[in-house]
Amino acid sequence: MTRRASLGTQEALAKYVPFLAQWRLIDRSKKLPAFFYESALGKRPVREWVLGLSLEDRKLVGRDIQKVEFGWPLGMPYCRSLGNGLWEVRSDLTDGKIARVIFCVARERMVLLHGFIKKTQKTPAQDLGLALKRMKEVL
Repeated sequence: MTRRASLGTQEALAKYVPFLAQWRLIDRSKKLPAFFYESALGKRPVREWVLGLSLEDRKLVGRDIQKVEFGWPLGMPYCRSLGNGLWEVRSDLTDGKIARVIFCVARERMVLLHGFIKKTQKTPAQDLGLALKRMKEVL
């Protein structure tokens, strides 16, 4: 069946099944596609950090990043501004751990700058400093 025929069938069905008409109104496009920060040497530290997590934790972090990609602009509890153009994706991991991925928005893209497991209530200055340094390289 061609795409055109498929669309015609959907429109015909929508006439008889009202909730199908709403289905077509959902925007399924990424508003802010995510990209990993890449150093001058070609390393992608956030990707390496994510791959170092357990499979279940990787899924949780990936799902939260995806929520920001599709739902931008998005606020608490998934995302929060850190100031100076930095934002954080907030993830609750297994075993009560908390992860953060710090990102900036550059050229309509979400650039993942730094990821870490949070151990204190306040974001450590060292982690913010590293993210700021990487953001300056990107912008």
